[in-house]
Amino acid sequence: MNDETLQHTTFDGVTDYIAALDTVCSSAQHSLNIFEKDFSDIGFNSEARYDALRHYLLLSTNNRLQLLAHDTQHLIRFCPRMMMLLREFSHSMAIYQTPPHLHGVTEPFAVADGHHFVRRYHFDDTRGLLAKNDPEGAHELNSRFQEMWLASHSGATPTRLGL
Repeated sequence: MNDETLQHTTFDGVTDYIAALDTVCSSAQHSLNIFEKDFSDIGFNSEARYDALRHYLLLSTNNRLQLLAHDTQHLIRFCPRMMMLLREFSHSMAIYQTPPHLHGVTEPFAVADGHHFVRRYHFDDTRGLLAKNDPEGAHELNSRFQEMWLASHSGATPTRLGL
């Protein structure tokens, strides 16, 4: 089938990376794991990204969205749409922060359903790869994600604390 053919597309530029992230996010049917340095400047407070992720989470109560960052403050302070998603879907979504010993990991990536992924070669590099129907590459990235996730801790809560 054509829609199950392995496809690798390289990109260079923030706009292309955001489009590749949108492609991976819209491809997700069961699981979506995203690792970034801090989620700044890549569209995580845009209405389109919010709508796509909300639609994905509404598809099934079994769907999972896991966001992992070295620093979660940008998400907490400047991405109210992501915080609304976390409050609404706290049973299906989590935001974790990596411990200092993992801050040497510098390759951001997102994996959907163990088949599709996007990755950049470094936080400071706008070049990367969008892969569709690549279970081997997706498995490798998902394994890395799970190792980091298990060593990390909650970086944002669905409740608002205040006086």
